[in-house]
Amino acid sequence: MCGICGIAIPRGQDRRIDRSRLLAMTDFLTHRGPDDSGIFLNPTVGLGHRRLSIVDVGGGHQPMTNEDGTVWIVYNGEIYNHLDLRPGLEARGHRYRTKTDTETIIHLYEEKGERFVDDLRGMFALALYDARLDMVLLARDRLGIKPLYYYLGRDGTLVFGSEIKAVLESAELRAKLNYSSVPDYLANHAPSGEDTLFEGVKRLPPGHTLKWNQGRTTKARYWQVNFEKSEEPVSRASLVTRFTELFEESVRLRLMADVPLGMFLSGGIDSSAIAAVMSAMVKEPIKTFSVAFAESEANELEYARLAARRYGTDHHEAVVSPEEFFGAVERLVYHEDEPIAHPSSIPLYFVSRLASEHVKVVLTGEGSDELLAGYDRYRKTIYNMKLGSAYHSAVPEPIKRLIRRGALAAPFPVREKLKRTFLCLDPDLAGLYLDNFSVFSHSAQASLLSESTLERTAGINPYEQILECMSGTKASSLLDGLLSADIGTYLHELLMKQDQMSMAASIESRVPFLDQKLVEYACSLPDRLKLSGLTTKYVLREAMKTQLPMEIVRRRKMGFPVPIGKWLRGPFTHLLDEYLLGERFNERGIFNSSYVAELVSRHRYGENHSERLWSLMNFEIWMRRFIDADCAQLDCSPVPETALRAKAIA
Repeated sequence: MCGICGIAIPRGQDRRIDRSRLLAMTDFLTHRGPDDSGIFLNPTVGLGHRRLSIVDVGGGHQPMTNEDGTVWIVYNGEIYNHLDLRPGLEARGHRYRTKTDTETIIHLYEEKGERFVDDLRGMFALALYDARLDMVLLARDRLGIKPLYYYLGRDGTLVFGSEIKAVLESAELRAKLNYSSVPDYLANHAPSGEDTLFEGVKRLPPGHTLKWNQGRTTKARYWQVNFEKSEEPVSRASLVTRFTELFEESVRLRLMADVPLGMFLSGGIDSSAIAAVMSAMVKEPIKTFSVAFAESEANELEYARLAARRYGTDHHEAVVSPEEFFGAVERLVYHEDEPIAHPSSIPLYFVSRLASEHVKVVLTGEGSDELLAGYDRYRKTIYNMKLGSAYHSAVPEPIKRLIRRGALAAPFPVREKLKRTFLCLDPDLAGLYLDNFSVFSHSAQASLLSESTLERTAGINPYEQILECMSGTKASSLLDGLLSADIGTYLHELLMKQDQMSMAASIESRVPFLDQKLVEYACSLPDRLKLSGLTTKYVLREAMKTQLPMEIVRRRKMGFPVPIGKWLRGPFTHLLDEYLLGERFNERGIFNSSYVAELVSRHRYGENHSERLWSLMNFEIWMRRFIDADCAQLDCSPVPETALRAKAIA
């Protein structure tokens, strides 16, 4: 795992790349690669690299070049099939000087040009400079596991980096709020398309390349998730067997490392499945790491310990206090580049710091829910749509109005549930799914945003990217449509959280459930192998039922509970005053201050608006850190080592 950055300036301009500026960009990524650094620089192209040494620790210095110095690369990621590709490249005359996957990418590019990405099995974000063509090529892996951001100036200058802060450090642009991404952020936790909250800064979409040639850019998609089904009948047992084989192969491939590795163990079926398979493939006890809060409703350690005992792991835990949690927020907004979408990012950082004391690589269970229908919202939406269609076609309008009025008059907890069902909503995707599971629905934003912000964002659909993902695949069922939307949007958001929080602690995270072959196979499975009645992730549960404790196989998904609602109603309620009710927040004029004040008041009096308040708080912290450049007021230093209260579990 590493950090990359670079600048490319069209020829003919009366300027050259500033070496000190390129070095500064590279230094901003030191946490991503504390082991080594390097730059390539000519008058118009500069590449920077920070390295976390995982494979061929002594021989993988970057930027790396081919035999004659005409092609250069900076690269972040791991190519798990590089040893399979190497013999064929050597047979065609390519001479290797290292044992790295980086060199395989260079030689593959020399053989296949821009289609080299088709052969790569792994996670990657990379930049190639071909001096023969005076061309820079950016590429990102199929699922977006590794981040890559870029900015294209009016004069054709390209700036790119693994993190937005490195792009900003180029001095080619100034940090400004991108108002057009605000509705997307408010509805979906984070901007879900190419745009970011920074004006002019874009993310290269997963499965895409971007070619830059003297200021002209061409973006191309090389891979897309496909839900097309096989027409040949196959038994359920055969489908489960094949899934098991691909999952085991994926885990085995992700054990490739010349340094110690372990895994994050939550006690859910995803991470426990990885532990089961991984423990059978290594000789020594695997190192496992878990995190929780002291509050019983946010503590799953008993299940993690159950799995750890079953597989004899070398298990370690961290328990995070609310003081440690809130003490880390400002610093971790800096690492996440955009507002922290999920409170669970904070404990993820703490468990990453704990793991960094023992290993340099961890395997995680990210991606299983989006691949195999693990979220309860899929089942709820399908049933709501089905029952809603029947209800709205059969029940007379006056009776429906009466039922709706009664539902909305119910006490708060009951009302909140009923208002999200077909009894109160039209049986369509917009009402029962998009608005229903958003943070601030499209209609709620009409009250939340100020008049000036509403004018700036008029006509913007916060669900545009979700709908585009649903229509862009061969999804023949509602379930596959919902999965395609989440794979293209929500999963990307979770992967950025995983990458940024682990890299903030200088460790590499790998995601076995997102292996290309496993993803393509899972998408081809019939719905009943994903969601079977009330059973989510059916194929995974079937595959692991003889290997995992039944308490874990039968567990319902908990997510990662963070008791932030209780904290913001209790000892940390002053943070709402600081970030959401103060002059600084109100003077920005972005939000309707009276609406926000009412939201705070309702939360303090017992209603649960923690998700909304968290979203607004983090937006304000992000504004202060990046847009106001207020690092003097915010603590941007690393979280102290003493913040970890960790212990080894026998």
